[in-house]
Parts: sequence; structure tokens; C-alpha cells
Amino acid sequence: MVVGCPGAEQITDADEAVAKVRRSIILQYTRQGRLTPAVRETLLSLTTSGELRDYAQQQDDLYLDKLPINGHLCMKMLKEIVAIGPRFSGSPGMQKQQEILEKYFANLGGKVQYQRFQARNPISKQGVETVNMANMIVHWHPERTRRILLCAHYDTRPFPDNDRDPDKRLGVFVGANDGGSGVAVLCALAEKMVKFDSDFGVDMVLFDGEELVYNSARDPFFLGSIHFAEEYAAKPPKQKYVAGILLDMVADADLQIYQEVNSRRMAPRIVQQVWATARRIGVQELRPNVRHEVRDDHLPLNEIAKIPTIDLIDFDYPSPQQRETYWHTTEDTVDKCSAISMAHVGWVVWEWLQGIE
Repeated sequence: MVVGCPGAEQITDADEAVAKVRRSIILQYTRQGRLTPAVRETLLSLTTSGELRDYAQQQDDLYLDKLPINGHLCMKMLKEIVAIGPRFSGSPGMQKQQEILEKYFANLGGKVQYQRFQARNPISKQGVETVNMANMIVHWHPERTRRILLCAHYDTRPFPDNDRDPDKRLGVFVGANDGGSGVAVLCALAEKMVKFDSDFGVDMVLFDGEELVYNSARDPFFLGSIHFAEEYAAKPPKQKYVAGILLDMVADADLQIYQEVNSRRMAPRIVQQVWATARRIGVQELRPNVRHEVRDDHLPLNEIAKIPTIDLIDFDYPSPQQRETYWHTTEDTVDKCSAISMAHVGWVVWEWLQGIE
């Protein structure tokens, strides 16, 4: 189809499709602080969608190679985890994920242990059935008494119950961004841990049961982090956590992480440090203003364990400008995720870690 006035320059649907791809790439590079005059000039000179995407992929690969956190590894691990399928608490998928991650962290020198517990099965007809749960804890430099907590949840919601299509709400949910992304970033950070030269040790904790939820109005959230926090409070260890960062939904290709309300209220110093770090190294996806109040695994850590912990989360998935969300839908898949987003988040956390005194 051709649109326009007779005698005017004709613009085809194909032209508009190319322009849309170009605008999308330029916008993404602008958000990431990567739109140089030379890159912009090249993008404006390319005339097909294929050329634009190929050029963008080449630039992305070159950029990723320069970052201190391995974004290629983030994406590799994310794909491997998501390929398992659903990984909700107590499922075969969760067990398979635990096997993969335990081997991965141990091979890098991490000391892996499980914090096992049981929770009531929300769909138990008799109300007495339980689900076997396990937080995975990976210790780095366990001899250091002052410690930093880096955490994420590694379970997926049982079903995509927020899908726009009601017929899909009992379908398959693979949780790429919500459930996989935080784990993938921790996998990349693990590469750095053996040579982490600091007075602080690091524990990575993967929480189970963040959302073993079939009915949001009935079923409890944050089972793993509540159990972890209660154990820490009831049996205080010699090794004390001085700060924590929770990573949740950090792979969005349109990454925009705002300062979360509860994090600012309960751990303002860490918020200030992390955003100052992002500003210093030029990671622009961390926005220096407030947008959401999120209930997440950082709440039990702050309220029960008294560990000042912030939540790095991009709850606008895919974008604040888009009404429909991929959150808890069948659309939360790897193709919506970005290696650069994960590498940028990991880079901020790594730089913050190195600056702690």
C-alpha cells in the first residue's frame, strides 16, 4: 500500500517498518548512553531492517566485549535456565535448575549449601500436603566475618495468570526476566568472586518460594526469604551481613530501574551508594527518581533480619510507555531480555562491591 498525496514523495509500509526499527535502535542506544555521532550517522544511512539489525548486533557484541561483567555469559545462563521450562517450587524443573547451578558455582570455587524447609502446598485439598523448599546459599571467602548479601529468587510462578489471553492463564510460564534474570547476573558476578580483594565476604542467596502463588489474594509470598530472615534473626551467626542487594527483573531490553520506595525508606544509604556508582561509571538505566513501591524479598530481610537491603527491579516490563505488561504472562521469554541490561546491572553491583568500606 502507498500513502501520501499525488505528486508527493511516496512512503510505503516497508519504509515505515524500516523507520520503526531505526527509531527503536536509536532510542535504546540513547537510553544506554551509547549513541555516538558516528553510530547515529551509520544508522541513518542504512536502508533495510536487516541491515539495521545486523549493524546493531555487531555494535552490541563489540560493546559487550568491553564490559567488565560478561553479558554473553549472562545470556547463556539465562537461556540454559529458561530451556528447563517452569521452575516453580518443588517441581522437576526446580530440581534440574539446582543441579545446574550447584555445579556451576562449585566449579568456580563457591561453597554451596542448601537451607531446606517445607511449606504448605497452596493447592492441597486436605490442607496438610507440603512442598519441599530449598534456598541455595553460595559462600565466597567464608572466613571473612563482615559480609555482603547478593540475592534473587530462582523459582517461577506456577502459571502465567496475568496473561492478556484468559485461555493462556493456566499455560506454561518460563519466567525469563521474572525468575531467571537475577540468577543469570549472579552467575556472571560469580566469575569475579574468587579474586574479590576486600575485607568483605559475599554470600549469594537464591530464594525459593518467592511466588508459590496460585491465588494472589490467598497464598503467601516470599516463603524463602522469610525463612532465611527468621533463621538469621533467631540464630545470629558470627558472620554479619552489613548490606544486601536483591536483583529481580533486571533483563528487560528497555531497562529503566527507578529507586524503589521501600528500599529508600529502609536502606537509603545503599540506594545512594548504588545510584552514585551507576552515575560514576555511566550506566544510565538506573534512574535517580522514585516510581514504584514493590513488595519483594527485600522486605523480610529488612524487617525481620535487619539486613539493610535494596531491590533493583524494573517493574515496567517492557516499558512505562506501554500499557500491556509481560509480567506473569507467556510473553516473559528470553527474546524480551538483553545481555547488555544484565551486564550493566552486574557492572553496577560489582563496582559498588569494590567500593564498600
